[in-house]
Amino acid sequence: MTIADPSIADPSIAAAEAPIRFDTKFVVVVRDDLAVWQKLNVASFLAGGVTGAEPQLLGEPYRDASDKVYGRLVRQPILVMTGSGAEIATAVRRAKERGLLPSIYTHALFATGHDAANRAAVAAVTTEALDFVGMAVHGDRRDIDKVTKGLSLHP
Repeated sequence: MTIADPSIADPSIAAAEAPIRFDTKFVVVVRDDLAVWQKLNVASFLAGGVTGAEPQLLGEPYRDASDKVYGRLVRQPILVMTGSGAEIATAVRRAKERGLLPSIYTHALFATGHDAANRAAVAAVTTEALDFVGMAVHGDRRDIDKVTKGLSLHP
């Protein structure tokens, strides 16, 4: 998605492209009481989880004017929101009720060192006892609005 931006080096590119309104939303929610490094870590893991599950979210590789190639980015904006652990648990429940597949991050994952240990830490706890510090989900705009009702955009 490209929106006209006066800071873009070639304004004719931005002017030629109108803002896009997506039918879907991609949202990452982080717990409001985490340290900044934890929020960034959680958001990164969660965004990777959603794009791994939905590779169609990735755009095409980037190429500069010198013909150097760069990696792909997610093709639509990712909203970053914040809430309490209880609010995140509610958002996870709402996502599941709507048939969406949320990616989750629990507090226990800060103490693990690899993917298998992460999955084991989640598997050891019942749904009701999971200590959520983050979640991410992609879906229809209306569904995501219902999932995230009551949450705030991250400042």
